[in-house]
Amino acid sequence: MSIYEVLFWFLTAMAIGCALGVILSRNPINSVLFLIATFFAVSGHYLLMNAQFLAIVNIIVYAGAIMVLFLFVIMLMNLNADTEPQKNRLVQFAGIISGGVLFLVVLAALSSSTRGFVEETSTDIGLIKNLGKTLFTQYVLPFEISSVLFLSAMIGAVVIGRKE
Repeated sequence: MSIYEVLFWFLTAMAIGCALGVILSRNPINSVLFLIATFFAVSGHYLLMNAQFLAIVNIIVYAGAIMVLFLFVIMLMNLNADTEPQKNRLVQFAGIISGGVLFLVVLAALSSSTRGFVEETSTDIGLIKNLGKTLFTQYVLPFEISSVLFLSAMIGAVVIGRKE
């Protein structure tokens, strides 16, 4: 068993354990912290696949910005037992059935998978340098169109948000 396989299984166990912590935790703050740990484990998987850019973006965007936003929203909502909706047994049953079906699909996908674990070849597919070259040569027109679209969305948000 190579070091990559050991690291893969450690990150997998961490991701599954933290994801279960998100679902099973009664405290919303703990759920957010478990979700941040899950994002770090997924970023570790990206690093094992030699996709450094995806790993860094996952940490910065999801674990950094979005989870901090979730944490502030949860803290500002002041959730307590009086404002919680009553639990519906039908919704809980539907959730259990959906989770079971998803589990069966994952098991079927894993059993039919013929691909091995991490290949120990050094590819440069996920490097930022290669991504930048491809983005600014092959896909320069869609990149520029999306930048104009984002600029117009920011201007629209400023116009909508300003006071009369």
